[in-house]
Amino acid sequence: MDKSILRCYLVAGTQDCRHLPQYDASQPQQTLLARLEQALKAGITCYQFREKGQFSLQDPQQIEQLARQCQHLCKQYNVPFIMNNDVQLAEKLHADGIHVGQKDFAVDKLAQQIQGKMLIGLSVNTLQQAQQHNAFNGVDYYGCGPIFPTFSKADAAPDVGINFVQFLREQGINKPLVAIGGIRTEHVPALLQAGADGVAVISTIMQSANITATVKQILNA
Repeated sequence: MDKSILRCYLVAGTQDCRHLPQYDASQPQQTLLARLEQALKAGITCYQFREKGQFSLQDPQQIEQLARQCQHLCKQYNVPFIMNNDVQLAEKLHADGIHVGQKDFAVDKLAQQIQGKMLIGLSVNTLQQAQQHNAFNGVDYYGCGPIFPTFSKADAAPDVGINFVQFLREQGINKPLVAIGGIRTEHVPALLQAGADGVAVISTIMQSANITATVKQILNA
């Protein structure tokens, strides 16, 4: 895979928009679409649709419709569209990729099912997890973290710190790595120096007062 797509990776759903002044609880989709387009215009390199957790949409039809709208925007800006966890919907939409956690799927079986039709990202937060699939071509990249404590995921694992990225590289983990979890713009240089290929953020972009400036800071780090 082209690891440059991991450089500035936005993860978001409607639940990540509810703190914004323009958020309308009756139409949360519009707030997400507007923020996503701002981020795409600013230069994000990848987008993961993650409609999950408290305050997220629950109606499968609404979720699919919103996913299609997000995917359409991503195509306009030639940015990969990744689906979080929902393999069936990812296949239905012909998404560019699917991202799964350690407890979501058996990754080897998922790779057989996907058959190279889309990228597979896997969350890792221990050396053992990273070693398990380091030589397995079915996993294209690792989401490493949470680097710092995060409030965007209720079920987040304990934070691992910036040094964990360097530790993985020193232990021979050579798969593309995107760091995630509580990351702010000032953390990006150290994470890249430690060996990350990019950073994945939720709140840093979604709650930014100036998305263009925030994305530029990440890209120019």
